[in-house]
Amino acid sequence: MSWTEEKFGEGKSYLGKTFEFEDFKEAWEFMNEVAEIAEELQHHPNWSNVYNRVTILLNTHDAGDTITDKDREMAKAIDGLFEDESK
Repeated sequence: MSWTEEKFGEGKSYLGKTFEFEDFKEAWEFMNEVAEIAEELQHHPNWSNVYNRVTILLNTHDAGDTITDKDREMAKAIDGLFEDESK
């Protein structure tokens, strides 16, 4: 599944994607690894976790809550992490 672009409010948007895991522990481990990426890129997601699912929303607050290259770079890094863990 690819990232979807959603609009909300006046001129605001985000990239969103939900990742599914075997159980809560795997989902939490994924979130910890995404947190490391976020710190490295100094770009932090909006996200939620319900049992084995992690939903991530990316946008750049400093750019008026729109999608920027920072968001696309982070989405690509998160996808790479998920693919590595899925193997």
